[in-house]
Amino acid sequence: MTSVLPEPQPTDRLESEAEFPRHPFDRWDDDKLREECGVYGVIGVADAAQFVALGLHALQHRGQEAGGIVTHNFGTGFHSARRFGYVRDNFTSTRLMETLPGGLAIGHVRYSTAGSKGRTEIRDVQPFFGEFSMGGAAIAHNGNITNAEALRRELIDRGSIFQSSSDSECIIHLMARSLQRDIPERMKDALRRVEGAFSVVAMTRTKLIGVRDPLGVRPLVLGRLGDAWILSSETCALDIVGAQFVREIEPGEMVVISADSGVKSYHPFEPRPPRFCIFEHVYFSRPDSIQSGRSVYETRRQIGVELAREAPVDADLVCPVPDSGTPAAIGFSHESGIPYGMGIIRNQYMGRTFIEPTEQIRNMGVRLKLNVNRALISGKRVILVDDSVVRGTTSRKIKEMILDAGAAEVHFRIASPPTAWPCFYGVDTPQREKLLAATMTEEEMREHLAVNSLKFISLDGLYRAVGEAGGRNPDRPQYCDACFSGEYPVEPADMIQRGFKLKTAAE
Repeated sequence: MTSVLPEPQPTDRLESEAEFPRHPFDRWDDDKLREECGVYGVIGVADAAQFVALGLHALQHRGQEAGGIVTHNFGTGFHSARRFGYVRDNFTSTRLMETLPGGLAIGHVRYSTAGSKGRTEIRDVQPFFGEFSMGGAAIAHNGNITNAEALRRELIDRGSIFQSSSDSECIIHLMARSLQRDIPERMKDALRRVEGAFSVVAMTRTKLIGVRDPLGVRPLVLGRLGDAWILSSETCALDIVGAQFVREIEPGEMVVISADSGVKSYHPFEPRPPRFCIFEHVYFSRPDSIQSGRSVYETRRQIGVELAREAPVDADLVCPVPDSGTPAAIGFSHESGIPYGMGIIRNQYMGRTFIEPTEQIRNMGVRLKLNVNRALISGKRVILVDDSVVRGTTSRKIKEMILDAGAAEVHFRIASPPTAWPCFYGVDTPQREKLLAATMTEEEMREHLAVNSLKFISLDGLYRAVGEAGGRNPDRPQYCDACFSGEYPVEPADMIQRGFKLKTAAE
């Protein structure tokens, strides 16, 4: 193996929490499942960091807690910046962007799932960087490693020193211990040890690398802009820079992209039937993205159509819970013939208005972000269409607001099956006992929410909406739907070690 002089470590001289405090991201909305992150990478443009910042802005819905960018410049080496808060509040600064030169860059937006809970340190913000004998490499990871605790114990016992609480750092340490001669081969070695779900975007001095786990649980797409290549969690982040969508990275595929050789494809894992996360279609992905060859918007509209067929109700108005319930409400209205109306209006600027709210303001809860259109609601029998019910806290508050505005009846229609099981593949899910559907029947949930009716789309109905005409194949499910079915395609080893009980035959 040829040794080279180590390149400069990423420049983190501005990354103090005192100088860059946390952004108060949606702290009032505690009743939604949270995606943990989005990843983005660019090779072959003059100012790659500018393109990555735009891509991360388009992926902001996948993580609002923090973001980071790493670049490489042949004259000055690697550079990085990591910040708490929104992309628009950090990576639009000329002063900051001038510290990120180079034609190769990757980036990450984060909402924490594994590692530090409740308080993320700057050291947990990705991309992570490692210096190897053949040069440096940075890595950004979307997903969750279900055997991370076991890997971390093993690596620490062998002398590894961890700098963060993130499960993603295990990949860097596994790469460091590989005996392979180049970084892509070391990454293959490392990822073969990893269990769970991952879409990885990484970079060396000359290469952009993308990898998807063997089941393809988390998304990753390839785009092109002239001679430049782009990797992204979603197609909407290709659109923002004017790039052409080329294709999805296949489950279990690794692509290695260089300016000289273009895209080379490898398949380092044993092939398995794919199990893409079905909740990407329901909630996580932006409606203007394409996932699994389907328009996310059209899928959500079709979910509303299926809901109207499965759970009709006599009412005067179909109203979405903004913004994620809107396409399903449109589909429900079209199929049922009941008029659609914006009965609830979202305040898009709530997060920037109340930087440090008083306790009195905080107790206003959901009213900070949603307001009822009284003139439309008063006297009506209202169908509220939402994407999911997790704890039920927000649903109860919205119901109370609708009744306070003079609604005659309130009916909930939910565009996903009951969320009864936690996700261990990269979604921030409460403990199972805190999930309403884990402890109550549908009728008990209706009584708990105190609404006139409550109906969820069936699992088969959801599968039909995403294009599976025959519904769900119980012997070989086409998607990962563990949060609804309790059937985990990858055994959550760490959680089982902690005492988590898998679904029994009786359940």
